[in-house]
Amino acid sequence: MASTAPLKAQPSAEPATGLWANAIAAPAIEFAATPLTVLEGRLPTDLRGTLYRNGPARFERGGQRVSHWFDGDGAVLRVHFDGAAAVGTYRYVRTAGLIDEEASDQCLYRGYGTLAPGPVWQQWQAKIKNAANTSVLTLPDRLLALWEGGLPHRLDLETLETVGLDDLQSLQAGDPFIAHPKRHPRTGKIFSFGMVPGGHATLKLYRLSAAGAVEQTGTIPLTGIPLLHDFVLADRYLVFCVSPVRLNPLPALFGLQSFSAALEWKPQLGTQVIVVDADSLEAIALNSVDPWYQWHFGHSYLDFDGTIVFDVVRYPDFATNQQLKEVASGQVSTPADAQLWQYRLDPKTAKILDQRCLIDRHCEFPIALGSDETASTYLNVHRTVPTPPGELFGAIARFDPQTGLTVADAGAGCYPSEPIPVENAANPQQPWVLTVVYDGHDHRSELWVYGGHDLEAGPICRLGLPSVVPPSFHGTWVSEYGAL
Repeated sequence: MASTAPLKAQPSAEPATGLWANAIAAPAIEFAATPLTVLEGRLPTDLRGTLYRNGPARFERGGQRVSHWFDGDGAVLRVHFDGAAAVGTYRYVRTAGLIDEEASDQCLYRGYGTLAPGPVWQQWQAKIKNAANTSVLTLPDRLLALWEGGLPHRLDLETLETVGLDDLQSLQAGDPFIAHPKRHPRTGKIFSFGMVPGGHATLKLYRLSAAGAVEQTGTIPLTGIPLLHDFVLADRYLVFCVSPVRLNPLPALFGLQSFSAALEWKPQLGTQVIVVDADSLEAIALNSVDPWYQWHFGHSYLDFDGTIVFDVVRYPDFATNQQLKEVASGQVSTPADAQLWQYRLDPKTAKILDQRCLIDRHCEFPIALGSDETASTYLNVHRTVPTPPGELFGAIARFDPQTGLTVADAGAGCYPSEPIPVENAANPQQPWVLTVVYDGHDHRSELWVYGGHDLEAGPICRLGLPSVVPPSFHGTWVSEYGAL
């Protein structure tokens, strides 16, 4: 075993371009529960719990390839740590769509950005596949694999066996349930939403018990059919930022365009900020502001003066959708950079009181550790500025409101996933950060463990995974004391 000293990444003098594409060129290979080999460093003895990650893992069937990164079949990675060893499991979510396509060895369904095979006049009849590929939610007795347009899939927490769709004790088969539910840090209640289509969409809100049963719902009418992926939970408030993306419904309905292609950027509409009371699930304030688009929000809290503070990864337009479509092809040419911004909001009026850019370089997948203005945010960035063309993120970073940005470069040709911070009960001043890294030089995947306040020192442990795990979207950590 190597030294326990932090391991510094060794960037290459000749940066590689596009090696990430090899990770999605072929379908990912599942593996049963397997002890993971320590490649370098040593596992922290106090790191005890389970990491779950979800992401698209199969992009081709019967010679046909999906047209958008969002349409790959989902697969979940589980890595359990007991303080002495780590055991990994990786399995596809056995959705009805995957089972049908596996049996016929051909693509049969529509997706977010993919049309089903066959003539145009049959497209409107094609079913939409719930790919179960976006995120996970841990509950006391089950794991949910989440997608945007339908019910979650229930998995076994240990084996990752797919049990079937989960109605959360009251949802209907067609009810949407988004991939970014929020767990209230004080009450344990879970908040989520879904977009109900129509001539004008309806925002359907959910409050769930800590065990995952829907306790209350609410509805808010919207203008047109927008695209919403995430929201803000700040103590007794929810905040939704409805960006000016609208679906042109007829081409999507009749299969002339995919849903992705039918989404239009309409900046003249501005971004609509909606503040919702978390108890009643009723809108209490609405305000229109300058346009932006976001996929993800970061840290949020209710300040001592009653104002809402939230961070958001803000894009100037919707070019990000085209860029994400190109990922599925293995070649990215569309630039789409976003920065981390912080907003201060009056909950009574939804008016923005203050705004500032926190990170003025392309970043994504922010996750905060902490509950007030001192919280650190961990996220992905590129290795260099400006953004290298054609590359996925090659580094993780920590933003501290006092000291600024610290970047951990994974090295040329290595691609870390969304960094997951993990509280360290034995030393609260030194959390850990977990990220799954694809090494494009050796075509392998590894799990890296960092010291959360010492990222620049490199990983303190590297674990080898039995097969390649393609770049994934979102994950979570469950400690001995419950989910983070």
